[in-house]
Amino acid sequence: MTTTTSLAPRLQDVLSSLSEHGRLHLNEVETDLVQTNLLLQEAITKLGASFMAIHSAIQAQQQIVERVLASAQGMEEASRSLRDNAAEIGVHVNDAVTGLQFQDMTDQLISRTLQRVVGFRDVLEILGTDGDTAAVPADADLSAFLDRIKVLLEKESVGLDQVLRKAVGQTHMESGDIELF
Repeated sequence: MTTTTSLAPRLQDVLSSLSEHGRLHLNEVETDLVQTNLLLQEAITKLGASFMAIHSAIQAQQQIVERVLASAQGMEEASRSLRDNAAEIGVHVNDAVTGLQFQDMTDQLISRTLQRVVGFRDVLEILGTDGDTAAVPADADLSAFLDRIKVLLEKESVGLDQVLRKAVGQTHMESGDIELF
């Protein structure tokens, strides 16, 4: 049995490990991007509804003002209606601001996605730039060398995963704290 033949299964194991770690990280990238898209859709829907509600409330307020101006009678009722309408406008404006805060969560997800991509690139670079693994001396045990590479890949992958496993959250929103993951 030649050295090349006996090391083939070890090399396949290293390549499989590399492939598995790459797949796992790319799945996380895909998940983050899907969640980013959902957040953007939610924010746009919320902002659109909030601004339309503000528009309707302002139109209702304008009608009240026109009635007040047209008739001096019923000032107390008109005044109460104006106060109620002003409170409604305040609620809608707060809803619109809450919708804008989804941008912070989206930014966190995008930043995390970029960190994961950069981290994955760094994991893969271990194979080409690490001084201990880049060059194999002629008399070195190739099997031990491949085992060392596999351990380094697993260590880097786990380290990257631990750094990026933090939840994405937003606090002080009108509707309460929001946390993803």
